[in-house]
Amino acid sequence: MNDAAPNPEPVVADKQSRPGPVSADFARQLRGFGPVGIIAILIILFGNVPHIPLAGILVLLWAWLSQTPWREIGCSRPRSWAITIVGGSFFGMFFKCVMKIIVMPLLHADPVNHAYHYFAGNRAALPGAIYTMIVMAGFREETVFRGYLFERFGKLLGTSVASKVVTVIVTSLWFGFGHYSTQGLAGTEQATIVGLVFGSIFAITGRLWMLMFAHAAFDLTALAMIYWDVEAKLGHLVFK
Repeated sequence: MNDAAPNPEPVVADKQSRPGPVSADFARQLRGFGPVGIIAILIILFGNVPHIPLAGILVLLWAWLSQTPWREIGCSRPRSWAITIVGGSFFGMFFKCVMKIIVMPLLHADPVNHAYHYFAGNRAALPGAIYTMIVMAGFREETVFRGYLFERFGKLLGTSVASKVVTVIVTSLWFGFGHYSTQGLAGTEQATIVGLVFGSIFAITGRLWMLMFAHAAFDLTALAMIYWDVEAKLGHLVFK
């Protein structure tokens, strides 16, 4: 008869107990909605610096420090980079054409974006504009308005269908009104619709990469329309 005690089960360390850049307690506070969590939210949402995508970088820093899985802010690796890049880019270009030719004319919007019409034929301004469309819009805005805010609202409201609908609507209106100061009512309307479409896609898929490429392509297509001065022509293509 063997009187030896059975070998104990191996102890599996808790995920939150693993060494990290900050203590597990501080990471939990960053993920929460107490004073530390609220301060983090305010720093990210008001972290706007001209020409630097600081808010988007802060979201990534917050995810790392708070030990939030990348998939929760939509940054899980896509099944196919080629499909994601090409599909997102074509969708963004197509979406912008539909908005310019059909949707915005139905809303009686001026086909010419006067806020950015100075880009027409302005070759010297193209490098900075292209950088802004890709980095500031494609990366920063999608990371904040889709990735980060959807994660925060999801933790606050839950993940039910009703909660996701509320999140899509609130973030879309927020995104839209963020364009009012520079582009007026027409820009607000367009941005709100873009937010509703992109937000709905993110709510269903939980994936951000395709939307980043789509957003950048959307804005680059808008830039091309302005640069070649074809906005008015496209705006009256269907509705005279």
